[in-house]
Amino acid sequence: MTGSATLEGKVIAVTGAGRGIGREIALLCARQGAAVVVNDLGATAEGEGTDAGPAEEVVSIIRGEGGKAIVNGASVADPEGAVSIVEDAVKNFGGIHGLVNNAGILRDRIFHRMSALDWSQVIDVHLNGCFNTSKAAAPYFKDQGFGRFVHFTSTSGLIGNFGQANYSAAKMGIWGLSNSLALDMERFGVTSNCIAPFAWSRLIATIPATTPAEQERVERMKSMSADKIAPMVAALLTDAAGKVTGQTFGVRKNEIFVFSKPRPVKSLHRSEGWTPETIVDDLLPAMESAMTPLARSAEIWPYDPV
Repeated sequence: MTGSATLEGKVIAVTGAGRGIGREIALLCARQGAAVVVNDLGATAEGEGTDAGPAEEVVSIIRGEGGKAIVNGASVADPEGAVSIVEDAVKNFGGIHGLVNNAGILRDRIFHRMSALDWSQVIDVHLNGCFNTSKAAAPYFKDQGFGRFVHFTSTSGLIGNFGQANYSAAKMGIWGLSNSLALDMERFGVTSNCIAPFAWSRLIATIPATTPAEQERVERMKSMSADKIAPMVAALLTDAAGKVTGQTFGVRKNEIFVFSKPRPVKSLHRSEGWTPETIVDDLLPAMESAMTPLARSAEIWPYDPV
């Protein structure tokens, strides 16, 4: 492995790093030579309570292996807390080179039963949390001419899923935020990319599985461990990935894929303009074959993970 493909000398902040995917990312980044800010509020899957234990355990493992790490227990949904994540990196390790926005909660409800609180709390942690931490890190990235953003999106938003309107909207918002960050900060040597992970975690475990098809999907998910996600994240944080930006990657056990971006696939022109009648009679039937049908992510990946 070339020097530019390591994280030696880098300082990386990972949110939601006390458990699951975030934990594995923090551990691998440290093993790749980075000093790591292990951020985790220690809340439940629905975002309630606090517990420093998981983050402290990750830091203990990293230090026990000879690495450098500190705990940060702030909530990413709190702008001041998000700033503290970056400030802790700078104060303790002298800088910040990469930010992994992984923190999240779930409040799954079928839409007509979803409360305003269910909506706002998921948006606050996922989307506003990504904004808060990214906003805190961006000035450092700009001034030093280097920075790596890696954000976590989801196929629940990119493709679709039942009972997750809040989560899906937040994850698609993260996709849009990442794309805008990539465009705005490319000139400063800063990259921004998304990961859509397939991995068993405590959040996934909260999703109800009431039908045989859903139960089969859960069993399939259990075979996809969180440590499989970390290498792609670590790679995107390196010097060697400097030309990769504005992309969305999926990681499904040993399979990695890149998603397309929405682009026009069919166009119709009418020189005299359109009316509601001509749209219904002519345009919609002509475009029907190009329209993407509704689907859940499980329908796009029905095969066992490889």
